[in-house]
Amino acid sequence: MPNLNLKSSAAFMILILLAVRAPLFSQAGEGFFDTAPAAHKDVRLTVFYPSIGSIKAVAALRKYACLDVPDLVVIGVYHEQEATKYAESRQYVKDNGFDWFRFHPVSAEIGRDVLFKKNACTPEFEKIFKGSDGIIFFGGPDIPPSTYKEKTNLLTVIEDPVRHEFELSAIFHLLGGLQDPAHKALLEDKPGFPVLGICLGCQSLNVGTGGTLIQDIWSEVYGKPDVEDVLALDPEQWHNNPYDRLYPQEKLMAQNFHKIQLEEHGIFCSEMGFGTADHPRILSSHHQALEKLGKGLKVIATSMDGKIVEAVAHENYPNVLGIQFHPENRMLWEGEAQFKLSPKDAPFSFKGLLEATPPSFAFNKGIWRWLSRKLYQ
Repeated sequence: MPNLNLKSSAAFMILILLAVRAPLFSQAGEGFFDTAPAAHKDVRLTVFYPSIGSIKAVAALRKYACLDVPDLVVIGVYHEQEATKYAESRQYVKDNGFDWFRFHPVSAEIGRDVLFKKNACTPEFEKIFKGSDGIIFFGGPDIPPSTYKEKTNLLTVIEDPVRHEFELSAIFHLLGGLQDPAHKALLEDKPGFPVLGICLGCQSLNVGTGGTLIQDIWSEVYGKPDVEDVLALDPEQWHNNPYDRLYPQEKLMAQNFHKIQLEEHGIFCSEMGFGTADHPRILSSHHQALEKLGKGLKVIATSMDGKIVEAVAHENYPNVLGIQFHPENRMLWEGEAQFKLSPKDAPFSFKGLLEATPPSFAFNKGIWRWLSRKLYQ
């Protein structure tokens, strides 16, 4: 055998390793909608941001019959350049035997200058829409204000720009927007298609359609720049828990429960059976809120003082719903965990609080029953 020098041997081994690993790389980039047949008998729910937390939330909703959809397949869609480690999500699905959960990664180029026009991701958005029966946009961190042409408040925290760019562009393709009124929305071909935006997802529906955001509720809306001043407000005006900032050692809940006001002609009253006299409690965890509304959106619920938008619907697409709260939180349904709002509080369960303040439990569960019906339709 001829002698090989060290450099050539190393290069040869690298080539061998690349040849062996190449199928793995191509397999990781292949998504559900690349091979799934267009005609299907199962019900396909697409969720953007399939983190482990999102997967746990969907699993709990299925377990507790909130999301009651036989033959449900959930497809987690994400951009491969997002900050979240989705390999961990894949492993979690595998370890728990969730054969009903699949993934669809997208690698096409996305950037801030092409969000609200046709771009390299457009074919992916079209493929996802045509292959799905409904879509959820989950919660998360602050949207970069540059996407709605504003400067960045010092209290705005940007963690994952690619995720926001990908989801905002997806929403623009789905619903259209003020950024380009001539753009034909995908929902024009299927107006009854259900789209649910939760917390950040609600804000994304607004920004994706050309709206803007209040970047910090307490300082901009209530004129309270200090936590101690916020504590003097009515707790119905807390959209997260100010005590959590003052007493981190106490391990208090980061969220707050408060009541909301329903609009008479909104989905909650017209389709879910609730009335304007009902003031359900919702789980709130946000410091930003909708300001100028995006194209086609209308307010269907507010905070009790009317200053914060708590839910929006669409004027042309009846099954588009954005909610600024968290009915997907699994602690609403599991009931065992105990939490405290302040250091002086007795521990309580999320589920117990909802059940003790009707129609709060029925309202939060009703959102998922509504979505379950719409997925079939």
